[in-house]
Amino acid sequence: VQLQASGGGLVQAGGSLRLSCAASGSLFNIMAWFRQAPGKQREYIAAITRTSPLNYADSVRGRFIISRDDARNTVYLQMNNLEPDDTAVYYCNTLPSPISWGRGTQVTVSS
Repeated sequence: VQLQASGGGLVQAGGSLRLSCAASGSLFNIMAWFRQAPGKQREYIAAITRTSPLNYADSVRGRFIISRDDARNTVYLQMNNLEPDDTAVYYCNTLPSPISWGRGTQVTVSS
């Protein structure tokens, strides 16, 4: 299975974006979003089981919403009230054992 994120872009602080992650095959039981800011390690953002969101990182809880559509083999990340610290390349993968990291999508939040 290959994973490809899309939907990133440039947005002003306070704005919103919706990211998508398309899988070349069926989604895994647990899907998750991660991000990597310049000069920083990749960090976990949120995860979802087949039925409901699992948890969110403290930094995004209350602002981001993870969802999935298994019929479309796609995971989504609705990002609201974006902040400059949200600037990063965003990726999706599975947990607890991530597979090969696919292409991420760049999100840039201007102040």
